Amino acid sequence: MVERRAVLRASAGLAAAFAFARSASGLAADASEEPPAPPGIRLGEATPFDPASLRERARALAGEAFRPRADEVPGPVADLGYDRHRAIRFRPDAALWSDADRPYRVQFFHLGSFYETPVHVFVVEEGQAREVLYDPALFTFGAEEFPDGPPADMPDDLGFAGFRLHAPLNRPDVFDELAVFLGASYFRAVGAGQRYGLSARGIAVNTGQSEGEEFPDFVAFWLERPRPGASEIVLHALLDGPSVAGAYRFAIRPGATTEMDVDAALFPREAIDLFGVAPLTSMYLFGPADRGDVDDFRPAVHDSEGLEIWTGGGERIWRPLANPRRLRQAVYGDTNPRGFGLMQRTRDFDAYEDLEARYDLRPGLWVEPRSDWGRGQVRLFELPTDAEVNDNIVAFWVPGSPPEPGGEYRLAYRLHWCKDTPFPPSLARVVDTRVGAGGVPGTDSAGQGRKFVVDFAGGPLSELPADEIVNAELGVVRGATTEPVVQANPVTGGRRVFFDLRPEDSRPPVEFRLRLHRGGSVLSETWSYQWTP
Repeated sequence: MVERRAVLRASAGLAAAFAFARSASGLAADASEEPPAPPGIRLGEATPFDPASLRERARALAGEAFRPRADEVPGPVADLGYDRHRAIRFRPDAALWSDADRPYRVQFFHLGSFYETPVHVFVVEEGQAREVLYDPALFTFGAEEFPDGPPADMPDDLGFAGFRLHAPLNRPDVFDELAVFLGASYFRAVGAGQRYGLSARGIAVNTGQSEGEEFPDFVAFWLERPRPGASEIVLHALLDGPSVAGAYRFAIRPGATTEMDVDAALFPREAIDLFGVAPLTSMYLFGPADRGDVDDFRPAVHDSEGLEIWTGGGERIWRPLANPRRLRQAVYGDTNPRGFGLMQRTRDFDAYEDLEARYDLRPGLWVEPRSDWGRGQVRLFELPTDAEVNDNIVAFWVPGSPPEPGGEYRLAYRLHWCKDTPFPPSLARVVDTRVGAGGVPGTDSAGQGRKFVVDFAGGPLSELPADEIVNAELGVVRGATTEPVVQANPVTGGRRVFFDLRPEDSRPPVEFRLRLHRGGSVLSETWSYQWTP
């Protein structure tokens, strides 16, 4: 599991170092004339750059033996513990492009602690790339943790742990934090009025497999210098890991929903058992459906509450998340999906009551394919956790024909960091899922089995009279249930469906699929749920 607290603290201002061979960037030295560097930022020599050469560099890298770059971090950096590392902060006045009329600024993180792989960042303008050189003067070092000042003799090609982008997201006169690229191939972003929550990754390799998960790294970035008034910023990244290398292009557009167009070319070094693309990583601790005996003043704690899928055939699926007692997964086969995402639908503060974390302001993250993805699966992993600092939810697309070693896999998709699904269905949606003791209170059946209560609202349900008959279609795998009952819900203007599961006649895990229909017409999205004791 990824320790989210470490990532969040790092995002508040950490730093680090290491020497990365110039040849690893795939850029040849050039004596081109340099423009004046921004105050506080020193740039290296100019080298040619274009996306095609980056793809060829990734292809060539995949043909070489993998070299763990973290092993080459200098001792003074490798020995930085967590407390000393977090005492290193980037100077905001030294941000890249802070001296110019540019709509984006960049701050950097120091290497050390959890972040041991050096990341090299280049500025690209008119086809020429110049590396942002490491300089301890870009950072402040806590006097208590560093009484003798910053570590001595750090090379200027040390690199960084990652970086964060700032832009006028909420106000035109304030540069808010927009996105952060930090740790392995992880990155996060927010839209206007949002707080950081779930993350995306460049690639997922062998998630949940017995041989252990692999975490490739973004080892270099190329940031295209934005023009004044530019509505987007474009950056490129080189990925490297034991099993795969790759070249990425990100086009980031801030707004109420922040969008990222992602184009990737991936080159496996060796066969990969589970090849997950467009991976999303989140946290779910508990909610109303599975609170159990949690001793917490808050009603719910999660960055995301459900997996939403829009299939190639047009079906809309909602899968509430859970914090299981043991690892579990769900697989949704599809062809050319229209999208999927880990979403935070509940936006009321009183659903969380957390003034610090503000889970009501965490973004949902929707993946929209920008090309035909063919046959494959949306796969969901849920891992057990006892703390909200651990990311325990992973979802991604598994292509039906993953690339072989020596091959190439290309994909294009758009990420929406949003308050709600960017393409909301016209159907009624699931607004609540609750699970409790089965039976009828005051009768012999009280407490027997498990009762499931699902509320649907919106869409065509909002136009139906309360006395209009609506039918529930319930599918069960490995389980036995009572007949579902549909009630009008005068509070939501929708319908409530409830039924009981008979565990003694069931074989966990039990899978449910439930939707509403009337006269042959589907009225709601499909509620998909897995139950284990």
